[in-house]
Amino acid sequence: MMQGIAGYQFNNWAQTYSSSPELFFQPANAEEVKQILDLARQRGKRVKVIGGGHSPSDIACTGDFMIQLDKMNRILEVDAEKRQVTVEAGIFLGDLNEELAQHGLALSNLGAVGEVSAAGILGTGTHNTGIEHGILPTQVVALTLMTASGEILLCSHSVNEEIFQAARLHLGCLGVILTVTFQCQAAFRLLEQQFPSTLSEVLDNLDLHLKKSEYFRFLWFPHTEYVRIIYQDRTDKPVMNKSSWLWSYGIGYHLLEFLLWISTFLPRLLPWINWTFFKLLFSDRVSRVDRSDKIFTYECLFKQHVQDWSIPIGQTKEALLQLKSWLEGNPAVVAHYPVEVRFTQADAILLSPCYQRDSCYMNIIMYRPYGKDVQRDEYWSAYEDIMKKVGGRPHWAKAHRCSREDFQRMYPSFQKFCSIRETLDPAGMFLNPYLEKVFF
Repeated sequence: MMQGIAGYQFNNWAQTYSSSPELFFQPANAEEVKQILDLARQRGKRVKVIGGGHSPSDIACTGDFMIQLDKMNRILEVDAEKRQVTVEAGIFLGDLNEELAQHGLALSNLGAVGEVSAAGILGTGTHNTGIEHGILPTQVVALTLMTASGEILLCSHSVNEEIFQAARLHLGCLGVILTVTFQCQAAFRLLEQQFPSTLSEVLDNLDLHLKKSEYFRFLWFPHTEYVRIIYQDRTDKPVMNKSSWLWSYGIGYHLLEFLLWISTFLPRLLPWINWTFFKLLFSDRVSRVDRSDKIFTYECLFKQHVQDWSIPIGQTKEALLQLKSWLEGNPAVVAHYPVEVRFTQADAILLSPCYQRDSCYMNIIMYRPYGKDVQRDEYWSAYEDIMKKVGGRPHWAKAHRCSREDFQRMYPSFQKFCSIRETLDPAGMFLNPYLEKVFF
């Protein structure tokens, strides 16, 4: 019988949310997962499955049973002809990328973090950028799901299709994902070009930038007009990596953290800090070439609070100008850099923030220098208000103040998802406090 560990303390990566599950499990196969669900049913306990713990919210927190699938991390099949790979749900994408490279394959898009699990990216809808590309779950062509009753369902575009479109962004509330099949493509390298611009220029020429680069994003430095444009495009050029000497020797990281910590006592320094670091680190042109996954992903150095909403792509300019205007009208409120702006293709996944619309993701950050929280409530509230006004939907991994009533307005298929959830898990085994706020 599968044994659970008592006394486990869960903390998310940013150490902003934590919980103490009654029992913590690390199953190695589907039979052990079923044993855990059987025990939970007998004891009347809820179950929460976690991945890499990177979500900056309480979506992974529970006081009942917690399952981590890190021992279910094998590659099960590589279909070279179809360029598809089937993996156990607990494999981290960083490990999968290395395996794919050995087979001459790659995923067409990746998020910034490699220490996230295959099931985890489906749980919250991990995304990157590229208007010709969807969120990461759109690369999933099949999955297997163990429901609360212990039944295993195969789901794909042709089998259990409605459940598939729900499970590709499942919030951890439909069951336990056991396996995932990804559609890959031939391995490729990317040329990344970074160069300075202004907010006015990039907003006035947004369509041009979107057409000019396959994976286009930009970073706006609040309290300034400065923008850092990032193009990432396929190339046959050899690997080439050049970075600022300040970052290469760790000086930039330590200096920034120290200055951000100082600014918690002297907030009026923050606009100067944003301006200074743009001039020091981001005002020149930089290019590099590497394997695609090494360009997409990077080490996230700073613990942080994050908000990230998806809005209709046509509202990008209006939303950013409203945020800029609000900050200018409230000089006592400070905002860390960057505001990261990315673009994603529409999809048919029921709870995808990009459901039925091409979208812009607008990501705001407040760092935690040396683990110290920085005042953000007024900034967070104003940002959410703007996002709602322009038709926004929050990233499911991030903390937000939305209710069921909000989601019913935001998502045309919200009720369909609720019906699927209630059918698969009528007793609410996979709910937790975060999900109760979503569904009740």
